[in-house]
Amino acid sequence: MARNSTLANLFISTKRNISYLISHIVKPDDIDDIVQETFVKTYEADLKQEIKYVRSYMLKTAKNLALNHVTKWDNKYKDSLEDFSEPPVQLTSTKVEDDYESKEQFLFFCRATDQLSASVRKCFILKKVYGLSQKEIASYLNLSESTVEKHIAQGLLKTVRYIERMNQTHGPSAKYTKTEHQAQSS
Repeated sequence: MARNSTLANLFISTKRNISYLISHIVKPDDIDDIVQETFVKTYEADLKQEIKYVRSYMLKTAKNLALNHVTKWDNKYKDSLEDFSEPPVQLTSTKVEDDYESKEQFLFFCRATDQLSASVRKCFILKKVYGLSQKEIASYLNLSESTVEKHIAQGLLKTVRYIERMNQTHGPSAKYTKTEHQAQSS
C-alpha cells in the first residue's frame, strides 16, 4: 500500500512535466487523457514488477502513448467529414423565403463546425447530425466517454455562439426582407 501511495505522489509531482512533454506531440484536447492513461499504465506495470526509475518510466510511457495516439489518429481518420454520404434531413420548404432561411441557417451551422478543432468537430457532428450516443462515439473514435462529452459540449457552445453572431449580423436583413414580402403579399 505504501508503494502505491508513493507512486501516486510521484505521479502528482510529475504530472506537469508529463503534460508539458506531450503538449509538443498531441493537441491540447488530448493531453489530459494521455496523462491519465500514463498513470494507469505505470500503476499496472508497477503491480507486475517493481519499477526502479518511476519518473523516467512515466515520462517515457507518456511520450510513447502520445506518439501512438497521433499515429493511430492519422491512420484511422484520414477520411474527412465530406465522406459522409447524405445530409440527415431534407432542406425543402413550401415558401422560397423559408427555403432560403433554412439553407442560410444550415450554411451558418456548417461554417460554425468548420471553426471547431478536428476532434471536437467529429464528436459534435456524430452526436448532433448522426445521432450517435456518447458511448458509440467514444468507441468509434477510441476516446473516453468523458472526453466525448466535453467535446460535444464545447462544440455545442461554440456553434451556438457562432450562429447567434451570424444571425445578428445577417439575420435582420433576411427577416426584414421576409416581413416586407409578407406585407406586400397581403
